[in-house]
Amino acid sequence: MAIYSLENKIILHIFAMENKFIMKNVLAFAGSNSKTSINKQLVTYASSLLNKAKVELIDLNDFDVPLFGVDLEAEMGHPENAKLLLEKIKDADGVLLSLAEHNGAYTAVFKNMLDWMSRIESKNFYGKPMLLMATSPGGRGGKSVLAMAKDRFPRHNANIVADFSLPSFGSNFSEGKIVNEELNKELNSKVELFQNTI
Repeated sequence: MAIYSLENKIILHIFAMENKFIMKNVLAFAGSNSKTSINKQLVTYASSLLNKAKVELIDLNDFDVPLFGVDLEAEMGHPENAKLLLEKIKDADGVLLSLAEHNGAYTAVFKNMLDWMSRIESKNFYGKPMLLMATSPGGRGGKSVLAMAKDRFPRHNANIVADFSLPSFGSNFSEGKIVNEELNKELNSKVELFQNTI
């Protein structure tokens, strides 16, 4: 067992306190390319609840990649936008991700990007703390895609520290925020948990 002098203990305490107040870099995005994405609205709101964090909110429309195929990969290699998104994940201290759900699964745009990134780096979430979310117009709140991601993402080295589902978006979200008090309280607690791990 390590034995620390009083001086070393003081230095370690100061380092811990300084690290606590360092501005953290958080990458936030929605797994959607809809210009009116409700999941982008949710992840934008969630990111606003963070304290002492520098949030980079990105849009998958700015990271266009061709439809993945092994023949195309052999022909052209890996798209620069897939490499760029990987670098952004790697450089972040944590990730906020809200997944749209199409037919109970990822959207085509998100799955396509995940396929490309996994060909470059299979552990493409780099162990970064993640708050994983989903919302939908219906009462299940994207629970199918959340379940899929919670099963799959850890195989890509995702460190999912919390997840959140917002059902019935039209009833529970208005003017840029969650208006259902209980659901808002739940999200705040999940954001706090995420914040404490980055």
